[in-house]
Amino acid sequence: MVDLAVSGPIARPSQWRAGFARGGPRLWIGVGLVGFFVLIALLAPLLAPHDPIEQDLLSAQLPPAWMQGGEVTFPLGTDSLGRCVLSRLMYAARTAIAVALIAASLAAIIGIAFGLIAGMFGGWIDQVVSRLIDVWMAFPPVLLSIVLAAVIGAGLTSVIAAIVVVDWTRFARVVRAETMVQLQRDYASAARALGLSRGQILRLEILPNLVPLIVTLFAVEMGIAILVEVILSFVGISVAGDVATWGGMIVEGRQVIYQAPWIMAFPIGCVILSVIGFNLLGDGLRAALDPVQRR
Repeated sequence: MVDLAVSGPIARPSQWRAGFARGGPRLWIGVGLVGFFVLIALLAPLLAPHDPIEQDLLSAQLPPAWMQGGEVTFPLGTDSLGRCVLSRLMYAARTAIAVALIAASLAAIIGIAFGLIAGMFGGWIDQVVSRLIDVWMAFPPVLLSIVLAAVIGAGLTSVIAAIVVVDWTRFARVVRAETMVQLQRDYASAARALGLSRGQILRLEILPNLVPLIVTLFAVEMGIAILVEVILSFVGISVAGDVATWGGMIVEGRQVIYQAPWIMAFPIGCVILSVIGFNLLGDGLRAALDPVQRR
């Protein structure tokens, strides 16, 4: 058992509560927006008024219910094939949240592992990992995602794989730098003096103190993953055509933007709000969990 005297500045429950108070409006607005989209994604089958792929050509391009010519049964109107825009937005949120959660989790696991190894061992291992990160980040991330998704093939798996392959470097670079900083702290030196191995120091001392940073990066990464998924859907190399996505809805709406601008406007609004929500959540968590501000 490691003496608690050598542990780093891990936040106690009371400190976490005080941290959330420090997060301010950014944190709570981010929590509200992210929570809203997560609930919509989880409850889409119960909340959606129609089947998202059900077509009714006689009701094509109906405006929202509050506009002249709109119908209450289609609160946000219909698209060019008579499909309910509101239902498709809800099911598209499921796709976006699922991609963001899975892709961000995998990118975090890979990036954290590389960052911890490079920061802890240093030397030639750090040089190899650092050069790999530099080479990877030399490519434009969106362009690289499009190329990877096009090579792998359309589908949810290929979209997730493309995001993970591109974005693991975000975690690796930051975790590597912070691991090196933490190793210079007194508690890490005390742990080495007690005879702990490198693996024990990483697991018991370094990693717990990186949790606030990792949580913040994870929240921001989910917003980035949603944006990349929308871009891939927009260029037609995301999920199958019968699956509702915000990017696919934007493509459909662009063709009739002058006749039915709402078809394009609503998914754009969802993308903007979701990305803003995750970014505000990340900024708020950084302010809330930052050990420097806590002290």
